[in-house]
Amino acid sequence: MVRIAVVGSLMMDLVVRAPRPALPGESLIGRSFSTFVGGKGGNQATAAARLGAQVTMVGAVGRDSFGDTIRASLAAAGIDTRFVRQLDHEGTGVAVPVVFDDGSNLIYALPRANLALAPADVEAARDAIAAADLLLVQFEVAPEATLAALRIARAAGRRALVNPAPVAPHPPEVFRLADLLVPNEVEAAALSGLPAAGPAAQAAALRDLGPAAVIITLGERGAFVLAPEGHASVPAPAVNAVDTVGAGDAFCGALALRLASGDPLPDAAAFACRAAALACTRPGAAASLPTLAEVEDFTSRLPA
Repeated sequence: MVRIAVVGSLMMDLVVRAPRPALPGESLIGRSFSTFVGGKGGNQATAAARLGAQVTMVGAVGRDSFGDTIRASLAAAGIDTRFVRQLDHEGTGVAVPVVFDDGSNLIYALPRANLALAPADVEAARDAIAAADLLLVQFEVAPEATLAALRIARAAGRRALVNPAPVAPHPPEVFRLADLLVPNEVEAAALSGLPAAGPAAQAAALRDLGPAAVIITLGERGAFVLAPEGHASVPAPAVNAVDTVGAGDAFCGALALRLASGDPLPDAAAFACRAAALACTRPGAAASLPTLAEVEDFTSRLPA
C-alpha cells in the first residue's frame, strides 16, 4: 500500500451559501449554513486515504469540540492521528467559506492552532515521514514546521509535493526542497510575479525557484504540467459544479497517491483532474472527496 505523510492544517469549515458576494456595507440574506471538517492538510490527507493510501497526519488542533470532531473524522477515514497534537493554549483553526450560486467561493481562514505547529512536533513524526513514499505539505501552518518536514523528507530521499496555498511568506529553501510545486492560478500569478502571463510562462518562472516540476491547476480548464521531460495541458471533465470548496485538495491528494504509485506526471494529473471534478459535484470540503471506486465509475462514464 502507498504511504503518504501529510504535514499541514486542520480546520473546521463553517460554510455559508449565498446568492452572490455582498457589496461593501451590504447585509445579504444567505441560503444556508453548515459545518464540515476541513483544512487543506486534513482534506488532502482524507482525499489520499479515501483513494486507498495509508496516510499519517501531522498537525495541531485545540483541546475543544472542533478538535475532537476533526480527530474523530480523520480516524474514521483510516488516517494515523498519533501526531495530531491537541493544544491547551490555542483553539482549533476555523475557516468560513462562502459558496455562491454559480459554485464559486471565497474563504476567510483563522489558522489558530495550526500556526502553533512547531518543528519539534514535526521531528516527533520523523520516522513516519522518512518511511512514507511521498510527503505532502501546504502553506496553512507555521513555515518553520513545513520547512522541517521538507528537510526530513529530503534527508530520507523521499519525494515532496508542495501546495503553496494560501500564498504566504516562506523561506526560499521551501521551493528548493520541493520535488513538485502545485499552485492554482491565483497562487501561480502571485508567486511567479507574472500576473498577466499564461500558465506556461508562470510555470517556467516557478521552476526557477527550485522545484523539479510544476503543475498549475486551472479549475474547469484542467491543469498545466511542466516537468523536466516537457510540458502538457491536461483537460478536466465537464461537470455541473455545486461547490468548488475542496476541489484543489481533492486534486492534491489524488495527485500524491498516483505519483507515489509510480504514475508519470501527466497521467497522475489527469487522474487528479477527475477526482477534483467529481468533488465539485457535492457540497463541503472533506465531505465531497471521492473514493477510488467513485473516481473509477466516473471515469468509465466519461466520453471516450
